[in-house]
Amino acid sequence: MKPLHSHSILTSPPTLLFLTLLLMLLSPQVSNADPGDVYSADGTKSDTPKEWAIALHGGAGYVSPDMPEARRVAYEEALQEALAIGSEILEEGGSSLDAVEATVRFLEDHELFNAGKGAVFTAEGRNELDAAIMDGHTMQAGAVTGVTTVKNPVTLARRVMTDSRHVFFSGDGAEAFADGTDVERVDPSYFYTESRFEALRRVQEAERDSSPGDDSDEKGGSGAEVEPGAEPGAEPDASHDSQESSNESIRGWKYGTVGAVAKDREGRLASATSTGGMTNKRFGRVGDVPIIGSGTYANKDVAVSATGWGEKIMLHVSAHTLASHYRFTGASLQESMDYLVDEVLEPGDAGFIAVDRTGAVSMKTNTGSMFRAAADSEGLREVAIW
Repeated sequence: MKPLHSHSILTSPPTLLFLTLLLMLLSPQVSNADPGDVYSADGTKSDTPKEWAIALHGGAGYVSPDMPEARRVAYEEALQEALAIGSEILEEGGSSLDAVEATVRFLEDHELFNAGKGAVFTAEGRNELDAAIMDGHTMQAGAVTGVTTVKNPVTLARRVMTDSRHVFFSGDGAEAFADGTDVERVDPSYFYTESRFEALRRVQEAERDSSPGDDSDEKGGSGAEVEPGAEPGAEPDASHDSQESSNESIRGWKYGTVGAVAKDREGRLASATSTGGMTNKRFGRVGDVPIIGSGTYANKDVAVSATGWGEKIMLHVSAHTLASHYRFTGASLQESMDYLVDEVLEPGDAGFIAVDRTGAVSMKTNTGSMFRAAADSEGLREVAIW
């Protein structure tokens, strides 16, 4: 009898079948998408990548489709102007970093949105601003929180990224760092708007009238829910009864944020986000926006900006979760967005914008509405609220 050799055992048909099945079981289960595949925003394959793409948001929450026409037009015109600013930079060959910074700066200067000039008030009656920016090509980032005299916090965040050896400055430290830069400074009174201060007054009155056992502070509560980017002092919608309008107006702010993501002609991705935080926020509260990986994130595959309930976004490290799903599962951008918004988070938590290395754009919220816009080199031009 001939001795059995190891190679004869390994090459016998039953053994080969067993090894093949074993390898299949042990192999990571991923989609059939190739890392080099190009997808459109709806998840279908596209032949060529977009030369450039940009998406922006002005906050997620819930706005009734019956909102006054003049108010709706004002938001849409602001979104269109912001989109034109970023698109022009990209079309002319500018960098994704320049595009997202300029877009967010415009939104910071607009009173309609809860960032910069339109920032809401803290419980102490102050305006404390947060912002972050990230370069996906270099994996560098900058962030600030609690600034009170910086006209455009997103620009200071970029200076943190480029002009310091750190990533994140807060409060007095961020202000001190700003002293050594050329960023524009303003008196804190610059951020005062009557509508935002009135919103604070209404929220605090509602808080005083709440029951003794109310746990609203711990959960965001009366300082937590409102129309995204909506002007708290706006006239009530005539289609709602006065009690409903009053209730909506005193819910406070958990959703107001602005942000932008972009891919430039060099294939570089960037993300930037800015916010005034939550109306009636307390004790140095920091939300998701300046937390790299939560409200703002970019790498060489995808750039993400979040808006919504900051605490929920942070707990799920949401922006990074989307990026990781995209990178490690082989899913399309839209599939990764769906995973985050529909499976990880709960209804009412947040909305996101994202762009990937192919120029595919995704914008989605589970809050009911999100002020948003997008454009790309192939002619996409979209402005939407619902």
